[in-house]
Amino acid sequence: MEQPSDAFRHRAAAPHEPLRTFHPRRVGLGPARQEALRRLFPQLGFSVHDEAAPFPRRGDGTLDAAGLFGRTAPLVLEIGPGMGEATVAAAAADPARDWLAVEAHLPGIAALLLAIDQAGLTNVRVGHGDALELVRRAVAPGSLDEVRAFFPDPWPKARHHKRRLIQPAHVALLRSRLAVGGTLHTATDWPDYAEQMLAALSSDPGLEPAEALTARPTTAFERKAQAAGRPARDLVFRRVR
Repeated sequence: MEQPSDAFRHRAAAPHEPLRTFHPRRVGLGPARQEALRRLFPQLGFSVHDEAAPFPRRGDGTLDAAGLFGRTAPLVLEIGPGMGEATVAAAAADPARDWLAVEAHLPGIAALLLAIDQAGLTNVRVGHGDALELVRRAVAPGSLDEVRAFFPDPWPKARHHKRRLIQPAHVALLRSRLAVGGTLHTATDWPDYAEQMLAALSSDPGLEPAEALTARPTTAFERKAQAAGRPARDLVFRRVR
């Protein structure tokens, strides 16, 4: 069973809510990961959906990043960090910024929490749930220094393309939460998705192509894709207005 406690209930999307951009997965948790969730989630994590595990909010209801991290620093949002390998490497190499990684799947949450703990990092926090929902209702406009979305679900069947993360409406939402000068960095190993990403990013009037602020660590997932003949393509855009 996926959930080790009631704090990790995952609410089903109602018919009128936006489509999920990720595959719901049911993966078992071993004892080590269950223990990581029990021990580390209360201090390093929060639930996007469950008020039993809330995150600090300002008076207007938006995320209080200073309260979450205990300091004021530029904030990076990473959507779907998977098992957290790239997140931990990037945050360790860039301690001046704070990193909020939001992941829907508990095995990834547990693995990331363990990696944060083992690396002794203080600039990473973990959200469990739908990152787009968090952005819509709790991330203040202009508050992010960078948004990262590496290898989001490709939804390869044409009828499922509407579920892809990088599409015009989502790009506009994410851009609105970036500070002017902030970057949106995406990557995929699916060529047709890369072209769709490029079209969506290029058509947004508030974005222009840019260079990555920091290198993107290569993960085991990416190496597997490379071995299968699917090299990654990075697309980086900066908010200009």
